[in-house]
Amino acid sequence: MNKKPEKSGDIEIRPHTYDGIQEFDQRLPNWWLFTLYGAMVFAAAYWAYYHWTDHMKPGYVRVENEIAEIQKAALASGAAPTDLQLWKLSQNAEAVAAGKANYTTNCVACHGADLKGGIGFNLADNEWVHGGNPSQIYDTIMKGVTEKGMPTWAPVLGSGRVADVVAYIVSENKTIPEPKE
Repeated sequence: MNKKPEKSGDIEIRPHTYDGIQEFDQRLPNWWLFTLYGAMVFAAAYWAYYHWTDHMKPGYVRVENEIAEIQKAALASGAAPTDLQLWKLSQNAEAVAAGKANYTTNCVACHGADLKGGIGFNLADNEWVHGGNPSQIYDTIMKGVTEKGMPTWAPVLGSGRVADVVAYIVSENKTIPEPKE
């Protein structure tokens, strides 16, 4: 069985036969090899680029980030946010952190570091004097309650930072239910 291959012109034929078919013993064409090796290099580079960098985020992450940006833009536009927008903002860690920073700077003196009150009302329980929905809390902070000593925070903080403070309060107060659309 191990005999020297036959020659057919200048082309050698391999010594084995399968189903009556003999095959030529030739090198693959260069264009085919360049295509194969190029595809392998491209696949490795593509995989490295999209899996070792931040460019390949899952679709749901990209959509959630875009929705968060749209909501932030809607809040910054000056229009009063809805309960659902403020509730969703309270689920955003960045907004809650910014709200906590603003709360610590501006609200701790009256409402305490733990939101339990002091001079101002307790923000950690389920008893709300001026409404406990997120939009009502937002309106109270924006307009203030001058007869009770709470200043108007709209000119100082603006609507975006007030929304962040509301997001922080809502995230810390577990008695505020998720609003229905």
